[in-house]
Amino acid sequence: MSSDAERGVVVEHLFRHEAGRLAAALVRVLGPANLDLAEDVVQETLCHALEVWKMGRVPDNPAAWLRASARNRALDLLRRQRTRIRLGPEVAQLHGELAPAVDAVFTEDALRVEQLRMMFACCDARLQPAVQVALILKLLCGFGVDEVAQAFLASPAAIEKRLARGKAALRRAGALADLSDPRSARRLDAVLDALYLLFNEGYHGAHAELAVRAELCAEAIRLVRLLAENTATAQPRTFALLALLCLHAARLPGRLDARGALVPLEEQDRSAWDRALAAEGARWLSRAMSEPPTALLLEAAIAAEHCFAPTFAATDWRAILALYEALHAQRPTPVVALNRAIALAQVEGPERGLTELQALPGRDRLGRYPFYFAALGELHLRAGHTREAAEEFRRALQLARSPAERSYFQRKLASAR
Repeated sequence: MSSDAERGVVVEHLFRHEAGRLAAALVRVLGPANLDLAEDVVQETLCHALEVWKMGRVPDNPAAWLRASARNRALDLLRRQRTRIRLGPEVAQLHGELAPAVDAVFTEDALRVEQLRMMFACCDARLQPAVQVALILKLLCGFGVDEVAQAFLASPAAIEKRLARGKAALRRAGALADLSDPRSARRLDAVLDALYLLFNEGYHGAHAELAVRAELCAEAIRLVRLLAENTATAQPRTFALLALLCLHAARLPGRLDARGALVPLEEQDRSAWDRALAAEGARWLSRAMSEPPTALLLEAAIAAEHCFAPTFAATDWRAILALYEALHAQRPTPVVALNRAIALAQVEGPERGLTELQALPGRDRLGRYPFYFAALGELHLRAGHTREAAEEFRRALQLARSPAERSYFQRKLASAR
């Protein structure tokens, strides 16, 4: 691979993917007390790769090259500063040759396990969810501080503070999570919540410029796959989340038009959807079945109804409404209630849906959510109330969070005139 453009694509994707794997392995070797040092070694490894690869071609196996380079740097560091570095517990027990212990951490199987241990360590219950996700993005997904700040619509200084709190908790823990420990198993729900939040930031977060950030969605799916493939974390609720994320992500190619504007579900080109990813979602859904069904399982079942309906008109809205009824009984949040009302309108008509939307408990919490007003506008429009529809679309437009949302609401406003 010799062209600069090809090299750039490979390097960007590879560095993003490998940075978290290397960081997790190095924290295993150096210990959480040396978290910053582990990150420095990763950064030095990636910078060295850029320098070397600029002079020639990218190696045939660049991931293996990076792992070997990080492993060698770690060994050099340990041999020079072993008496001054508080090593990870497993390595600290060794009194002889360091190389075999370090080599064992950098195998493919070990790298997968270390990422999981780091993931569980990031999801300490004493940390706020936003801090947990910031740590995951930084340590496991290779995001820089500016990129994490962009994901959360926060300043880099605010993110630095979140990361500092999170890293301090990791240092106090003294070791990464042991997946065989029952206390770690109890943390699985927090891990799943954090990864769901990460996916949602990419799928429909409040980014000022981008309505969809596919890289956040892809990272969330990659990390949930790790959970699903490990015997200690391969639980029905893990499968349910992976099914849900795959089924949602399968529809991403139809969510924006060529100009980057949002396309509503009823107008999307279903031939553009990723059918391989949808099929993967269906396979995980079949493994997620549980009694009673969990909230994640119900959400995944709803996503499947949408994903496999041949057309919008052929969607089984009665099945979706029943699923939302069950979901609302478990998780009576305003957003679930909003979606339940939309499904109800599809079954019983727009007037019935309007009545439900206007009586939502906790609807004051939706006062800054543009799609609540867009839903009201859509149902008013379907009911023939063009003046009311225009008013609601204007309110949605005022709350739009990205150019894509503004373009969509402007188009809806024009349709109500």
